[in-house]
Amino acid sequence: MAGNFFRKKSIDLIMRDRQAGFSDAEAHEHGLRRVLTVKDLTLMGIAAVIGAGIFSTIGNASFNGGPGVSILFVITAITCGFSALCYAEFASRIPVAGSAYTYAYASFGELVAWIIGWDLLMEYAIGNIAVAISWSEYFTNLLEGFNIHIPAYLTMDYLSAAKAHTQVTAAGTDLSTITEKVKYAAQAWNTAPGSGNFKFIADLPALGIVFLITYLVYIGIRETKKATNAMVILKVGVVIGVILLGFFYVTPANWDPFLPNGFEGMMKGVSGVFFAYIGFDAISTTAEECKDPQRDLPKGMIYSLIICTVLYILVALVLTGMVNYKYLQVEDPLAYVFKSVGLEKISYVISISAVIATASVLLIFQMGQPRIWMSMSRDGLLPKKFSSIHPKYKTPWFATLVTGCVVAIPALFMNLTEVTDLTSIGTLFAFVLVCGGVLLLPEEPVTDENRKRFRIPYVNSRYIVPLLVIVLFVIFRQEILGLFTYNGDWHVYKDKLPYFLFLIAAIVMSVLSFTKNLSLIPVLGLLSCLYLMTELGYTNWLRFLIWLALGLIIYFTYGYHKSRLNVKNAV
Repeated sequence: MAGNFFRKKSIDLIMRDRQAGFSDAEAHEHGLRRVLTVKDLTLMGIAAVIGAGIFSTIGNASFNGGPGVSILFVITAITCGFSALCYAEFASRIPVAGSAYTYAYASFGELVAWIIGWDLLMEYAIGNIAVAISWSEYFTNLLEGFNIHIPAYLTMDYLSAAKAHTQVTAAGTDLSTITEKVKYAAQAWNTAPGSGNFKFIADLPALGIVFLITYLVYIGIRETKKATNAMVILKVGVVIGVILLGFFYVTPANWDPFLPNGFEGMMKGVSGVFFAYIGFDAISTTAEECKDPQRDLPKGMIYSLIICTVLYILVALVLTGMVNYKYLQVEDPLAYVFKSVGLEKISYVISISAVIATASVLLIFQMGQPRIWMSMSRDGLLPKKFSSIHPKYKTPWFATLVTGCVVAIPALFMNLTEVTDLTSIGTLFAFVLVCGGVLLLPEEPVTDENRKRFRIPYVNSRYIVPLLVIVLFVIFRQEILGLFTYNGDWHVYKDKLPYFLFLIAAIVMSVLSFTKNLSLIPVLGLLSCLYLMTELGYTNWLRFLIWLALGLIIYFTYGYHKSRLNVKNAV
């Protein structure tokens, strides 16, 4: 029985299932609409990537890393680039909705596929919650600019308000150290209906935008595509305008020192910077709605990643050049820097574009998650209802509605800080498995059709990876040796544990590269993503492992017994 946990679903079987269908008759009487082109996929990728990252988390990353945060964007882009190439090869060979879940099924087997599918549900759901909360903040601030005031207790989560109330109470009459954000949150607590610790505090704008986006995704891919394209064109235009205008107000002295807090300070922003890139992989869930997925999906992912990287680097340089990095720990850094140089009206334009940008990100994520559920349902790992296709709108309607509820309800009460890191670690884990999965794909026969598909350029890693690991170990030998120093304080030492996992993985991949002549790009993608995971700390690893443990309980009590491969012995 244990061996069956790693039974693989062959690529041929995946493709046959897609063509023939195997769920209930209603679900597959009509397939998903094939309407997406390279342009649509590229714009969807940009829509998913340029959102809360460029309008919000880039500020905190710049505060920690200074102007050198632009280097972190390059490092993260290269890491995502390795993963994008691996996604592209999978998408070319397995053009089926399901993203990393389907890819893992073909390369690692069912148990790992379930783990990554469960991980993707967390990634998209938590990511959507974070974006919905961010959208609510932008929307509320925008309304304030037009003298439209929503009660504070209807614009935030309970935890933030409770913490702010405690902080303000402790400060007494001396509020000089209390930020305006904390004062606003304390006001929410003081004015909310209820008594004692029972207060009605909920983020209603976040709830509203999730319901609106869910409806748009529910009624069809064409409508989603049109809305996405319009929003992307508008927000990219605003970002380019900000870059061009901002360079006229850059003071080069603000770029010195370039790395004020050193490499370690720069890496503190890795969560926010990587969060800014999350989303380009979401378009792989639309494989069954592409006109030519084997050609168009790889191009869409790579094009969108390149465009977004260039924009991010330029925005980072403009931000840190217009004001000193020490003042950028704000929620709306782009609007803030233009206010700082006296361009108040430009800040309003940025606020409007931020509302649109974050809505487009939410739209792409909200479109991707139901298609993951749909793929898992087709394989029997979730109830059949999740793979039902609406007879009129040709969308996975039930999965879409469930996604809306899963995102909307927590968005009422959750805190943005709590969810950003968890989204990043989930996404990086998916990237690690996709990169590793490419290394396990079987060789394809050489045919004219196969030659047209996207393939990762093969570079032998036999000597490159071991040499690179040795060089890095020499350069960072002091830091590595420091990992083995235990001062008796477990709370300090436990944050080092993820680094041990990376060291073991680096040594193992070096040996495998030397002995198996592995392809270089997937190996570099796997190691670089795993390293970024180590930077997210012990607490996020613990939360992530708890989520995976919960998923395993569901798999062993339901998924394994209902799996198509188990029931029909397809393989």
